[in-house]
Amino acid sequence: MTKRLTEVAKKAGVSEATVSRVLNGRDGVSEATRTAVLTALDVLGYERPTKLRGERARLVGLVLPELQNPIFPALAEVVTGSLAQRGYTPALCARTIGGVSEMDYVEMLLDHQVSGVIFAGGSYALADARHDHYRRLTDRGLPVVLVNAGVDELGFPRVSTDDAVAVEQAYGHLRSLGHERIGMVLGPEGHVPSRRKLDAMVQAAGWGDVERECVERSSFSMEGARVAATKLVERGVTGIICASDVLALGTIRAARRLGRSVPTDISVVGFDDSAFMTCTDPPLTTVRQPIETMGQAAVDLLVTQIEGVGVLQDELLFEPELVVRGSTAPAPRR
Repeated sequence: MTKRLTEVAKKAGVSEATVSRVLNGRDGVSEATRTAVLTALDVLGYERPTKLRGERARLVGLVLPELQNPIFPALAEVVTGSLAQRGYTPALCARTIGGVSEMDYVEMLLDHQVSGVIFAGGSYALADARHDHYRRLTDRGLPVVLVNAGVDELGFPRVSTDDAVAVEQAYGHLRSLGHERIGMVLGPEGHVPSRRKLDAMVQAAGWGDVERECVERSSFSMEGARVAATKLVERGVTGIICASDVLALGTIRAARRLGRSVPTDISVVGFDDSAFMTCTDPPLTTVRQPIETMGQAAVDLLVTQIEGVGVLQDELLFEPELVVRGSTAPAPRR
């Protein structure tokens, strides 16, 4: 008990006596101090006293698929900062290979009586994945916001980049450079944002069944992209649109291993405009997601739900921006 009081007091920035008063439900403690102590208790993983368990903490979970892709730390920075300004404490949950699963994180967040959860890049974006843990959140009536698409029947508010506009911008750019044989490196078959990008490409390019050979699927890794892009280059594709910057970097690696130059022989367009894409060789042409605006919108939607003002069931679509750098150039002459 003494150790717990010491740790919670240090985390909340108050005295051990104040922590004791809060945990025992005594008067003489301001609401702000009481909230700080309970939040510290939750963050440190200690159970609340029985009489306090019915109250949700001002703690919000942010569940990310990874931190290696720079786009996710960028989103985390925006979301955590915006939550702090609203008086909420963010609990960052990043999945790792062989580590804690998204389902396990949901259970942990429920145990900590969080006020709500924001998900980015979760299994909600995979049509054929298990979604039982999301329904647990629905059953609890817990406010949730999803970033970038999601399976429709889950019914959560969503904040997404407009994938159709992103593809139209990338495709229009490559066509303006004279590329006629344009391919795509996308995420897995059931990945909803990748499906949207493919549908947009079919519309923009008028693709039929024959052109589908210009599409390759990959995990969101550089090595997976290298394998997928190698097939496209060998089929004569000169312009490649990728579903993420990581896939684009893998595509550039594939072209070079085949003895091709980027952008002289192969033009590559990424998606995200994550950190350091100006520092790659060549600097990456990519479609920029408006991460700051989207992150703030996700927090606004969540807080609106928490405060009981209402729930917006529609999906908010944000327009991306094509950023032209050095990985695209006029199509090679035949």
